[in-house]
Amino acid sequence: MTARPHILLVVVDQLAAQFLPCYGHRVVKAPAIDRLAGEGVVFDAFYSSSPLCAPARATLMTGALSSRTQVYDNAAEFRSSIPTFAHYLRLEGYRTCLSGKMHFVGPDQLHGFEERLTTDIYPADFGWTPDWTKPDERIDWWYHNMTSVLQAGVAEITNQLEYDDEVCFLAERKLFDHARYASEAPLCLVVSFTHPHDPYVARERFWTLYREGDIDAPSVGPVPRAQMDPASARLYDMSDMGRFAVSADDVRRSRHGYYANISYVDSLVARLRAALETCRMADDTVIMLVSDHGDFLGERGLWYKMSFREPAARAPFIAHWPKRFAPRRIAMPATLADILPTLVDLARPHGAHALPAPVDGGSLLPALAGDAAADRLVFGEYLAEGVAHPMLMARRGAHKFIACGDDPDQLFDLAADPLEQRNLAGDADQAMRVAAFKAALSARFDPAATRRAVIESQQARLAVFKALLKGKHYPWDYQPLRLASEQYTRNHRADVTATDMQSRFPPLRERE
Repeated sequence: MTARPHILLVVVDQLAAQFLPCYGHRVVKAPAIDRLAGEGVVFDAFYSSSPLCAPARATLMTGALSSRTQVYDNAAEFRSSIPTFAHYLRLEGYRTCLSGKMHFVGPDQLHGFEERLTTDIYPADFGWTPDWTKPDERIDWWYHNMTSVLQAGVAEITNQLEYDDEVCFLAERKLFDHARYASEAPLCLVVSFTHPHDPYVARERFWTLYREGDIDAPSVGPVPRAQMDPASARLYDMSDMGRFAVSADDVRRSRHGYYANISYVDSLVARLRAALETCRMADDTVIMLVSDHGDFLGERGLWYKMSFREPAARAPFIAHWPKRFAPRRIAMPATLADILPTLVDLARPHGAHALPAPVDGGSLLPALAGDAAADRLVFGEYLAEGVAHPMLMARRGAHKFIACGDDPDQLFDLAADPLEQRNLAGDADQAMRVAAFKAALSARFDPAATRRAVIESQQARLAVFKALLKGKHYPWDYQPLRLASEQYTRNHRADVTATDMQSRFPPLRERE
């Protein structure tokens, strides 16, 4: 067993933990992820640090929350000067490669990766910038709406299916390339799929895995808008939910499509594991599976993410390396900010040393080895559309606290009330706990300063985006570099036969 394992980090998009069978769901079929969970370590209280794609992924890459990275939303630049786990692993001798989505915004589309196999599925410019100076404005051309819900169903090819097919194929090929040509170096391969993110459209072979009558209804039915908490009401308005009549059949079909796409992603995970086995890398590879955030999927009558309620914020995290990590479940709270310190610890067999840039997470390696602290305090921070003030989250033990501007505070006991139906923040017997959470948030965050910084960034980016649409347009979207002159058989190589022999795996000599 190598001291420095290969690392396969599988990132899925908008997958709520509660919809996986290894987290207790009784309808969804995901045998490959089930197998990974059964052989690995499952974190039961793992959270998105910021339940929106780009901010969550920036935290995944850097270990830092949004106010530190300034990746506030899906159109905020990810600065090249911030070290990522890809930088740190390269310093440790790893080959680093990304296949798939990471929603980097700005001209740097690598952020430490030595190689990137695909372009991104989403734009790299400032076009999706929200405007906190206009909190009641809907930006119709890119805000969420109910189209994904009302048009759920079957299709054999979509924008997203085309993308994830490519992501998986190129990742498989990268594993074979590493086994054939670079096997002495440890590999960190990040494979990032865009499913099961809406729209809820799936291929027929995955759709037909589920009978219509088996699709479960939301655990908590629709809440009238007048009875919603302010954050939920803003999400309702922002996604234009009040303008559309969503029937029970629409909800069922959307959930059907989402479940089918989980099964599709599961099939891709199975392919990656099979490639590791074929390449003889499986025993020396740490596999981690994580999502950037969840999806309400009709719970409470809400959809998508952008909330610290459980369906939107709690994500799966599974770590698999049976030769070192015994299978177990961990109740200790953890977040995306913990991924970087954990990967760096794995890559440094002689012990960790100080990181040159501050992080907001900590290594999960002790927990993976059996030393988990149940009372650990973790934070989340949301600074994008749907709010006009920072939305902050803290969780310790079974309790989760949410604060946002002048909104009423929210406190939930997730052990007694997993569906978050009773806000305890106003209860007299919870006053000390609320005060402790507020003190912890005040010690870590400065919401007023952050709000000023967010608005300043938004106004600057809105101006830059308008300017760059004038005249000649130079896109930042990543163009994959594939040198055709170095692929397959070429005459500038000295020996065609030697090229053919090297391209085989397993090598021919093993059969002699």
